[in-house]
Parts: sequence; structure tokens; C-alpha cells
Amino acid sequence: MPIKSKIRTIPDHPKKGIMFRDITTLIKDPVGFRLVIDNFTQRYIKGDIEFDVIVGIESRGFIIGGALSYTLGKGFVPIRKAGKLPAEKISHEYALEYGTDKIEIHKDAIKKGTKVLLVDDLLATGGTALASAALIEKLGGIISEMAFIVDLPDVGGSKKLKEKGYKFYALTEFEGD
Repeated sequence: MPIKSKIRTIPDHPKKGIMFRDITTLIKDPVGFRLVIDNFTQRYIKGDIEFDVIVGIESRGFIIGGALSYTLGKGFVPIRKAGKLPAEKISHEYALEYGTDKIEIHKDAIKKGTKVLLVDDLLATGGTALASAALIEKLGGIISEMAFIVDLPDVGGSKKLKEKGYKFYALTEFEGD
């Protein structure tokens, strides 16, 4: 699949020993971006996975989620970094490798029982995806599935999602190095 070949790898970013998978080269390529959106659209337009709204995680999840919302005729809800949302919100703090981070969602963004497709560009440790799921569930939402362009299974996020009972889908994965 040409999607993987269009993702740039940057060694030692953000620190030595990390192989950073940069999707900006994929989404700047009109064919690559179309492949991503078409693949996700074909998966979700069939209706096998029911959801009411698409939730995208800042920031690259906005790019994918916004385009999918258009092709699938669904609304879009952003999950943002702390301090970015203007209306009443709830937040969730979660652990990073070094320190913590906080994400937020508007309190009125998800109604109880709303089925959600959660999207982001990459699944690594799973921390941001799990924190986002926690926010959605605090509001009474139900995670139907999580969708990513890239899964890095060796980093452990996909294992954590499975252990928590979440369904997820990734277009491609990078193992090792």
C-alpha cells in the first residue's frame, strides 16, 4: 500500500533513539491524502460500525476527522489541549513519558448515549487515545471504534487499547526500529 511509503521517518526526534513517523508528507501528497480519506470512508460508510459523531484529537486528528465528517455526513467534535476551548468544558490529565498533559472537550459536545468514532493520526503509547476516550465516556458517550493512520505496535498502545476493550483500526503500522 503506498500510504506507508509516503510517511517520512525522522530519526532521533524528539529525542535520541526515537524514529518519528511524520504524516505531513502523506497528507501534503494529494494522492496520499485521498488514499487515507477514501480508505477510512469505505470502512465506515458500510455501516458495520455505528456512530453518531466523529471526534478528532488535536491536532492531526482534526485534519482526518474533518475530512471524514464531510465524506460520511457526520458532525465533528474536537478534543483540544488545555486552554483552547472557549465554552464550558471538562478536562482529563494523563501521564506522559516525562510529566503530564491535559486535554479538554466542551461539556455539551457529547450527549449521553452518543456513539463516537475517535480519530487521530498515530497510535503510539495510547495515552492520548485513552485520555480522549475517558473524556468522551465522562460525558456519557460510547466509543464505537478508534481510527488511526499509523499504529506503532512495539510501543504498546494497541495492546493497552485491546486490554481496555476498545476496538481500533489502523491503515498501516511500523514495527521495530
